[in-house]
Amino acid sequence: MSHAAVPASTSIPAPVRIPLREIVPWAVLIGALAMITMFFISTEDGATALLSAGGYVHEFLHDGRHLMAFPCH
Repeated sequence: MSHAAVPASTSIPAPVRIPLREIVPWAVLIGALAMITMFFISTEDGATALLSAGGYVHEFLHDGRHLMAFPCH
């Protein structure tokens, strides 16, 4: 019995090449969004903050602030 589990003529497919010019704009966008998110999480102080209406943004980000060890009260 000489049954092979894998055919003798197996070829490994070539990896798909993604040009760097296609990755850079997405990397910049994701980096900018991450920095904006970190800004709001780290500097939002609740009712005294510019963008919060009665502390809404503070309450929305409250658990995330504690998870990343930012003090908030």
